[in-house]
Amino acid sequence: MIDEIVIAQALNGQVRIHAARSTKMVEEARVAHHLMPTSLAALGRVMTVTSVLASDLKKGDEKITSIINGHGPSGTILVQAKGNGDVRGFIGDPNLYMVREDGHLDVGGAVGTDGNLTVIKDLGLKEPFTGIVDLQSGEIGDDFTYYYAISEQTPSIVGVGVLVSPDGTTKAAGGLIFQLMPGASEQAIQACEKVAGTMKPVSTLIDEGHAVDEIIHMYFPDAQILEHRDIRWRCDCSRERFHDALMTLSEEDLHEMIEDGKGAEIVCQYCNTKYQFETADLEEILEQKHGVLHR
Repeated sequence: MIDEIVIAQALNGQVRIHAARSTKMVEEARVAHHLMPTSLAALGRVMTVTSVLASDLKKGDEKITSIINGHGPSGTILVQAKGNGDVRGFIGDPNLYMVREDGHLDVGGAVGTDGNLTVIKDLGLKEPFTGIVDLQSGEIGDDFTYYYAISEQTPSIVGVGVLVSPDGTTKAAGGLIFQLMPGASEQAIQACEKVAGTMKPVSTLIDEGHAVDEIIHMYFPDAQILEHRDIRWRCDCSRERFHDALMTLSEEDLHEMIEDGKGAEIVCQYCNTKYQFETADLEEILEQKHGVLHR
């Protein structure tokens, strides 16, 4: 099944719902970054919620970047999602396997709480919108719930999870986010509170084979499905982009790299793709740079 986000409304438009299946996308991130289970769960959760945030963007090239650093062992988690459904990201330490006493992966302990969640919305305007909130638990769902309440003034419930197989692969991943619209009735508030208190982990429901639409109707029987949007793991890095980056180096630095004779290997931080530039490539870049500087 393809990864997707389903957008819906319920209770006569008083509640807006986003539900996501992100299993394939999260598994591709695991393969790209060689992620151990706790690192996988942490990055996968942030990827899932950030893709939901980006699903409300109007244009394909608009993007949202989520940055989390709670000064825990995981280091910085950074995810970027575009309006066209492309998602990419990385975690500072990909090698974490931390488990709580109850046997669940210790994402909160890995992330930590001594830091912030930053969400940057780049809508192609002069300045991007930036919202920053203190981390609440490091478990990701709680932290984005707090972000919605503080930065977007939208009461929300964020349920997000990654189920990891015994062999370390991604068994299931997804999220369910529902939000009260302005002027929601007391009845709608109570209905949402009831759902929040009875929700099963979304990753469990996905693992059981439930479709995304079905998960929404499980909790909101009257929900109207508004839109389906595909999401995918995709990075827009390229050899050409890194060629341009090498062009920004000084002639002195390029000369030094050429004399070293080892060429240059550049690794994309977002997707771990490696680009090799041989000494001949560096000489060509130096020649192009020299021509630009001395026209």
